[in-house]
Amino acid sequence: MSGGIARARLAEERKAWRKDHPIGFYARPVSNPDNSMNLMKWDCGIPGVASSDWAGGVYKLSMEFTDEYPSKPPKCKFVPPLFHPNVYPSGTVCLSILNEDDGWRPAITIKQMLLGIQDLLDNPNPNSPAQSEAYQMFVNNRAEYNRRVRLEARKNIPQDS
Repeated sequence: MSGGIARARLAEERKAWRKDHPIGFYARPVSNPDNSMNLMKWDCGIPGVASSDWAGGVYKLSMEFTDEYPSKPPKCKFVPPLFHPNVYPSGTVCLSILNEDDGWRPAITIKQMLLGIQDLLDNPNPNSPAQSEAYQMFVNNRAEYNRRVRLEARKNIPQDS
């Protein structure tokens, strides 16, 4: 069975997540059309840090795993794409721990990935720009950048609250 290792690892990750996950986050496998669980694709939510301009928002992220997981990282993508220097216009997150040629290690868990992405929101890496407008604003006009981030947070307030 191809992907057996990936699926077994993801089943373990799901169990661990359900027992212990950071407050305000969610991560769950999506449902297939037949209502079975698709362990290879997860819907996630990352809350903005309370003391940051991202506060109040919960940012939707999709994680897509391949049969090569955990040897290779999942594709992590904000849906819809976020205004952020390290998020490509497609929504794909540019972060070293998600890059198989850089900081990825098979021991990194879904929880660690989501916490890393949350940290990146408030601490962009100007050395790894992925989105020109957000990068330029972050580097050249921090007040306007912070205003845009607060707008992004308002657009992402959970509807059920």
